[in-house]
Amino acid sequence: MEPIEIGIWVSAGMLVFVVLGMRVAFAAAMAGFVGLVWLRWNGFDYDPDRFWKAVEISVKIAGLTPHSKVSAQVLSLIPVFIMIGYLAYYAKLTTALFEACKRWFAWVPGGLAVSTVFATAGFAAVSGASVATAAVFARIAIPEMLKIGYNKQFAAGVVAAGGTLASLIPPSAILVIYAIIVEQDVGKLLLAGFIPGAFSAVVYAALIIGIAMIWKNVGPPVTGYSWGERFASIPPASPIFAVVIIIIFFVYNPFGDAWGTPTEGGAVGAFIVFLMALWKGMRWTQLREALLDTAKLTVMIFTIIWGVLIYVRFLGFAELPDAFASWITSLDMAPLTILICILLAYAVLGMFMDAIGMLLLTLPVVYPAVMALNGGENVLAADSAFGMSGQMCAIWFGILVVKMAEFCLITPPIGLNCFVVAGVRDDLTVQDVFKGVTPFFLADGVTIALLVAFPSIVLWLPSLVG
Repeated sequence: MEPIEIGIWVSAGMLVFVVLGMRVAFAAAMAGFVGLVWLRWNGFDYDPDRFWKAVEISVKIAGLTPHSKVSAQVLSLIPVFIMIGYLAYYAKLTTALFEACKRWFAWVPGGLAVSTVFATAGFAAVSGASVATAAVFARIAIPEMLKIGYNKQFAAGVVAAGGTLASLIPPSAILVIYAIIVEQDVGKLLLAGFIPGAFSAVVYAALIIGIAMIWKNVGPPVTGYSWGERFASIPPASPIFAVVIIIIFFVYNPFGDAWGTPTEGGAVGAFIVFLMALWKGMRWTQLREALLDTAKLTVMIFTIIWGVLIYVRFLGFAELPDAFASWITSLDMAPLTILICILLAYAVLGMFMDAIGMLLLTLPVVYPAVMALNGGENVLAADSAFGMSGQMCAIWFGILVVKMAEFCLITPPIGLNCFVVAGVRDDLTVQDVFKGVTPFFLADGVTIALLVAFPSIVLWLPSLVG
């Protein structure tokens, strides 16, 4: 049997296990190991006496591969970014940020919902995890909206959708994972996420205002704040902006050399938020909770990475990525049409898989195909299909798939943010949250279409770095 055939059969089996409910990490690890054994034994012409030799070789590959990748220094960004978010919560920066947004934006139709979206965007700038963002604002923002008469489903949908912004706005754990998978510059990818993330927040806000103007009882405006009260709300939330500035200057200093690596910038940002939390009165029990929450989420992410890396190594031996790339480039369709079909496939796949697992499983196959569509890794903009160099195409596609991953965080049946919001609030069911996020599918569709049509929204900031 040809290696590609083995790759297809094993991949199909893994997808069956995932659809049946097995965790992605374990399904991928099992499929990868079985595939490695099968490939090696196939190379031995299925000699019964050499079966255990095939197993021995596969065990060594399965053991060494995850360690070599997971021990990479850049992955230390993930726990650091997650910890910043949890420390910011215990430093009461989230409450201060929501209060500031409320005083500045609550006067518009749907004002508290708009304030929640901008507050989640601000919190996303110090939190690398969408789940943490959704959980925090389910506690802070939903009670405020219900207090003035918001529909509870709509309020829950606003928080669940707003939480997805943490996937794009740096520091973003999922952007770091993408950069490692496709071996691209982490700093440029983090920079590329700023404008699309802010753009997504503005589209969400515009949708909310439109809904509130059409249905008057959905989101009544909140008035009565003086200019003095508005300006007084800025200093308590200012540490968040300080952390953002620090991370930007560590990634890219517009006035000279960068101050350091993104990892160092994240560590400095975490230390500043830690000091702020101590100043705000954080006690040992709260610090312990923040560290435990960080550890739990980090372990979950690293377990997925560990399992999928075994599967990815198997794919490499099976030569499936190269075969898929060759098939994609041979299609008699415009490259942009193929790209749109790939994004639509992500939308469907995301209904059954979590965002990180989905990207880890698909990118080793899909990424080479997209790069081949554009003309290859080293193609110049003038010779490319999408009008951009290979490196810029990698960044552009990264933002597109991460935005699709955001979309998948709120799509049924396993939209993780919806389950988190329902879990935090006893008065909400998962069905309530899914109904509430439905209008935001339209907003995400508009955002993705504009990012595809106007790549400069994504590429302007990273192009400044050179």
